[in-house]
Amino acid sequence: MRSVTNHSFQDTLEAMQSFYGLEVTGSLDNNTIEVMKAPRCGVSDISRYGHFQGRPRWEKQLVTYRITLYTRDMSHREVDVTIAQAFKLYSDVIPLDFKQITSGQADIMILFKGRYHGDFWPFDGRGGVLAHANSPGQREGGDTHFDEDEPWTLTSRGVNLLLVAAHEFGHALGLDHSRDRTALMFPTYQYVNTYGYKLPDDDRRGVQSLYGVRRGSIPDPKPPPGPGPKPKPDPKPDPKPDPEPEPAPGPNPKDEQCSRSLVFDAATSIHGDLYFFKNGYYWRKSTMLRGIQLTKVQTTWPQISYVDAAVEVPLSAAFLFQGNKYWGIKLHDRSILPGYPKTLSSLGLPSTVSKLDAAVYEPNTKTTFFFVGRQYWSYDNRRSQMNSGYPKSISLGFPGIGSRVDAAFENFGYLYFSNGPRQVEYNYYYRRVARTLLNYGWLNCY
Repeated sequence: MRSVTNHSFQDTLEAMQSFYGLEVTGSLDNNTIEVMKAPRCGVSDISRYGHFQGRPRWEKQLVTYRITLYTRDMSHREVDVTIAQAFKLYSDVIPLDFKQITSGQADIMILFKGRYHGDFWPFDGRGGVLAHANSPGQREGGDTHFDEDEPWTLTSRGVNLLLVAAHEFGHALGLDHSRDRTALMFPTYQYVNTYGYKLPDDDRRGVQSLYGVRRGSIPDPKPPPGPGPKPKPDPKPDPKPDPEPEPAPGPNPKDEQCSRSLVFDAATSIHGDLYFFKNGYYWRKSTMLRGIQLTKVQTTWPQISYVDAAVEVPLSAAFLFQGNKYWGIKLHDRSILPGYPKTLSSLGLPSTVSKLDAAVYEPNTKTTFFFVGRQYWSYDNRRSQMNSGYPKSISLGFPGIGSRVDAAFENFGYLYFSNGPRQVEYNYYYRRVARTLLNYGWLNCY
């Protein structure tokens, strides 16, 4: 489903209004303008750190942790020392202490393991998601997992364990991602010199707002903008938008890649890679290529300007939908099949359907589902015809996912349905939601 969104200015205004106790409108009303005119007040003075919904925190002064599986890239002692150092970045500035234990259940359980590792969020191999952590809470609260397929190091080569561990422990303490590129909690990995490394100011203020200030730790009321050591150039694409020679249907989505408000137009797999479409572009999450590629749709498929919906039928083809037309895509080289485009009505959809919101293939039943508004149709791929008795209500046919779908795709046996920035992982056999996610989590935003 096409959507043109850019909430960064509105989000900043709302954060400022909340910060100053104003009515949160997200617009430049008179009260907000007056505050912005006041000395030392304005958007640039607002902390850019974030907390998880409900502001979860540890209600104790001593938090234990245990490493149950170590990486093969470093000695156990190196890992122990580095993990302790990462926790010390926080205990230096908040009245919280951390203690490693070697048996039993700790508050924060830590492991290094690749791919499937006991939770619902498998890692994706080298060069993708580096690690993840849960927010504070009972049972799995605070638990932190590192992808063993990554090359863990203590230097700039590979992936620096101290920086990633400190970032993940920020999540384990209740910090969400920050919009400040100099912050440790900025969602994409960037190496900085770790010699004498201290917690950057934005992160320090964020964690101290949850736990208070450790006695002897003096907060700087007007801190410098940087974290101390100057970051080396980030090898990943700069998320600031670059000018394009030709206009696209909406803003270049580079700056939205790691936004918690990211909305997908469409999503699908194609020959083992995942494609996420937005405003005439797509992100390609590849099993073979390092990092996330952002490409204009017309660069790959000149006949297609944007994608409303997309679906792959394994061993057959992928299909991209724009308005009331769709194209078949060869799986091995992504070229357009002869005889396309075709119209939606050729699938058996009524002529009143002028565009799709989403489409997804369910492999066990060999069925493709097409979503339009609050309804969906079921297409039998074995008989190459639409099933009778449709359309039906989305909320009745897929209980738990809501009443609308913006994008959908299948991955490792689960169906993923996005509505706005939120997404559900769905077990179709049991007709139930396994967990709720955010779209940006697929785009290497740790």
